[in-house]
Amino acid sequence: MPLKPQPEERSAFFIGADGDNNASEEEEEGHREVILRKGNALASEDCLKEAIDWFSAAVRYGPVRPEQLSTLVECILRNFRRKAAGPDACAGRSAAAAAAAAASSAGFDCPGCRGFLGWPVTVACGHSYCKRCVRRRLVASCKLCGEAVSGREKANVTLCGLLEKWFPDELGRSNASREVESLCRRKLYGEAVSLASDVLRSDPHLTEARLSRAEAYTALKQYGLALEDAEFCSRSSCSAETLFRKATVLHEMGQVDESLQVFLHCLTVDEDFPGAKRQVEKILCDLLSPADENVKVGLRETTQNLLPHLRTKTLVEDAPVQPESPAQKPHQHQVRASSAHHRDSQEKWCESSERPGLSRAQSLRMHGSSSGEEGLKRVSSAPQLGDQDKGSLLKRKLSVSDMEPCVVDSGSSKHKKQGAAKGSKQQTAKAKPCRDIPKDLLDPSDLECSLCMRLFYEPVTTPCGHTFCKNCLERCLDHTPQCPLCKESLKEYLACRKYTVTAVLDALIKQHLSQEYEERAKTHLEENKELSDLTKNVPIFVCTMAYPTVPCPLHVFEPRYRLMIRRCMDIGTHQFGMCINDPQKGFADYGCMLIIRSVHFLPDGRSVVDTVGGKRFRVLSRGMKDGYNTADIEHLEDSRVDDREELEKLQELHDAVYEQAQVWFQNLKIHFHNQILQHFGPMPEREADIQATSNGPACCWWLLAVLPIDPRYQLSVLSMPSLKDRLVKIQQILTYLQSMPNN
Repeated sequence: MPLKPQPEERSAFFIGADGDNNASEEEEEGHREVILRKGNALASEDCLKEAIDWFSAAVRYGPVRPEQLSTLVECILRNFRRKAAGPDACAGRSAAAAAAAAASSAGFDCPGCRGFLGWPVTVACGHSYCKRCVRRRLVASCKLCGEAVSGREKANVTLCGLLEKWFPDELGRSNASREVESLCRRKLYGEAVSLASDVLRSDPHLTEARLSRAEAYTALKQYGLALEDAEFCSRSSCSAETLFRKATVLHEMGQVDESLQVFLHCLTVDEDFPGAKRQVEKILCDLLSPADENVKVGLRETTQNLLPHLRTKTLVEDAPVQPESPAQKPHQHQVRASSAHHRDSQEKWCESSERPGLSRAQSLRMHGSSSGEEGLKRVSSAPQLGDQDKGSLLKRKLSVSDMEPCVVDSGSSKHKKQGAAKGSKQQTAKAKPCRDIPKDLLDPSDLECSLCMRLFYEPVTTPCGHTFCKNCLERCLDHTPQCPLCKESLKEYLACRKYTVTAVLDALIKQHLSQEYEERAKTHLEENKELSDLTKNVPIFVCTMAYPTVPCPLHVFEPRYRLMIRRCMDIGTHQFGMCINDPQKGFADYGCMLIIRSVHFLPDGRSVVDTVGGKRFRVLSRGMKDGYNTADIEHLEDSRVDDREELEKLQELHDAVYEQAQVWFQNLKIHFHNQILQHFGPMPEREADIQATSNGPACCWWLLAVLPIDPRYQLSVLSMPSLKDRLVKIQQILTYLQSMPNN
């Protein structure tokens, strides 16, 4: 007996069993959105069967856009991965990454299509793909590391030259495949088929040419030949592109069930493959959507069955998934029983040679008027299915047994499971050839940096396709954000500051030029070792006064100091010397080491460096390296007081100076007081042991930094090895400042 809403329930969300024939479109739209949200919530929790029921109910209120089924697709895909994964299945990102890594390590193979790395393009993460995969946006993220691929990079000039020199025949076949693809883009499908056939006669296992020919056959509506090419490629390759091409052909043939399975298999290999998820959403939308307005007669019955779940909007949107109640189980048994007849008839329909599926318009166009009339008869019964029947049918299509990737025989309509086709896969699959670089063509000069004229060390490739040593490129970008060879702007590349080593070139050098690489690495390590000595050739930043324990923020913009800061960070010392300018000597005889705490790089290459003062030093000798000053130094330490009476007097002097400094600081005008706090922080606390460190108490250096005195006078205090003398000088300065009016 149908339930009717009570008057007090009218204000809440409610779908009556009888329904209101005069309900507005806005109400139906609201009902559909609420049901969709419930379906999305169930799909997010991997409740696939329940989610299908709710999505089936949603389409009864009006059309559902394919993109609204994205959550359902993700749920189906997760179930597909779990049920289809096996010892021979290429499922999941990890399996795809492993297969891509294996293809890449085989030598000059593209991690995307797993074919020859013709016209290689090195992306931001340092891995290289063939230009075809990058240009066609077949790689949204790197198969090896998962990083996003922009697709704007140009071909790697160095790698292109090496491949042209070492593998001219294979590169020629790759170029011919690119020409076939170009003909397809220009819609010259007949010429594309002819050229592809010529190419495949010389190498039947050239996947790129065969897939392009399958695309041309599909455009020419020669679906049998297109499927043969797609099947041949799928037996020798488990790439996402191969599976996508096969699924597309099946969908054009009207074999929607099989195309759905292969599209899902494609997404397990590469979940970001462009277009695959969109196709699955469209197919599911067709499977769930009624094809005739007459099917809406089942709406009342459907909403009555879903009534317990739709009492209020809050219940629908927010309630967690509840276990099945005993009252629901009889209804589910009725659904299963009512769908049994449809299952038997549907199986016979799926075994027909035409396989019109649910892409009805395409099927009618393909098979002509006679087959179209027969297909129309078969399709006409589909709209009579109710929500639960269509949902049950979709569940059966996505059942465990159907989750296995299918192999479709192009000669007939019989479908073979993957296990049955395993033997044919082993017979037709061709092992990847091991490409050996001709020894007489291996020349170290082909792998030299054009800037330092030495063998590449940590080679990095710019978006414009040129390769340099990492250090060499960074030094050039310190001066101008342009490619050193082609002068193309590298502002975006510089802003990212991600100079990732080009994996193919790095592995090539280490494997085939191991002796030359060892010598190059040894030279690099010796250069770094020389820079890591904190007493010899210490880099000197000539700028301002610095003091132990006192923060010293720096804005670095000069190219020479960009290089200096980068070297300090790369080597690991994180230290450099700071001195003030000296007109005669270049920089003063005394200074303070600065310890880098952090570096914030700006998009244009400048940086803000946060440092704090370390040890004091005296300059022994001066030098120059790559534009910045260096010095041999010796560190300064305070003379230690051991006599008890002298130590007590020193302590009393320290306490008196500290109290005098507190009074002076507290009596400053608020403007100056706040400025000091902002730049130098609060005055350090009084220390229990004034000789605990070699530089003495921190309050002395803080006072020396904030007191308004000449830098030369500050330098003289910095160089004092006696804490007593330093305290006396500071006391004299404080006394003088306090004696001035308007202090």
